[in-house]
Amino acid sequence: MPEFQLNAVPILSRTTLDRAEHLRADEQALKEGWPQAKLLRMNKRGQVRVEGNTVVLESATTLAAEPAPDAVFLGVDGDLHLWAVRDNTIEGSLSDLRAYGATLELDDFGTGLLSTAIALLNWHDKAHFSAGDGTPTTITNGGWSRTSESGHEEFPRIDPAIICLIHDGADRVLLGRQHTWPEGLFSLLAGFVEAGESLERCVERELREEVGVDVRDITYLGSQPWPFPRSLMLGFSAVADPEQPVTFHDGEIVEAHWFTRAEVREALAAGAWGGAKTDARLLLPGSISIARTIVESWAAAG
Repeated sequence: MPEFQLNAVPILSRTTLDRAEHLRADEQALKEGWPQAKLLRMNKRGQVRVEGNTVVLESATTLAAEPAPDAVFLGVDGDLHLWAVRDNTIEGSLSDLRAYGATLELDDFGTGLLSTAIALLNWHDKAHFSAGDGTPTTITNGGWSRTSESGHEEFPRIDPAIICLIHDGADRVLLGRQHTWPEGLFSLLAGFVEAGESLERCVERELREEVGVDVRDITYLGSQPWPFPRSLMLGFSAVADPEQPVTFHDGEIVEAHWFTRAEVREALAAGAWGGAKTDARLLLPGSISIARTIVESWAAAG
């Protein structure tokens, strides 16, 4: 069968958030926009306060009279500036980006707002000291950099990772389950890109390490930000021989099986694993992950 392509843009890649990069270093403009600005409060678990199914944005002045040193500038919504701050004291009805589709009604703007806030705040949590000289750092450029006492500027770190759908070139796909996942939940195989490694070589290495298979015809499909805590997922497909024994080397995957296209279509029709029947042989990830988009695209092909 012909190589398949994504039939939709992954949800977290559809953001319409205007990041307004030109305002980040303009302290006067940020100060002038603060009284009318909106603020997103997020705890360390990535949860935000919701009312009904809607994310709550407060007036920025509930935090301070002018831009707070620990707040990060996300962008603009028309003339309104948008900020986020880490707040582990928030109470009430809380939800997070992973719950998208289950409890939150988010459009492309909302998913972009939350994913950007999560990625930036997660980086700031672990960047209080300079990797260059070890001195303390402070937030600069509206939260898009940190500068040390010696003047060394550092920027948000992104960890690239591959995620790959392995198929047999026909109507079977190889899916794996991590040991921390519920019984029956399977997904694509993934792993972080190592130093000095190309994306294609990472695909080959990770799949061999995790399930012991050799792949060919590696094809890039698309990408998606994955701010848990600060990754960029790069999606691929590859072909493997289903007769090659599946073996587990790194301990991350505890079981993997070849599933038919019909089985995958049935699992997709049942919904995401959180809402599907728990006794099903195959449960698949929710819509927030690029894994779901890739699996849906493969299932629809042929």
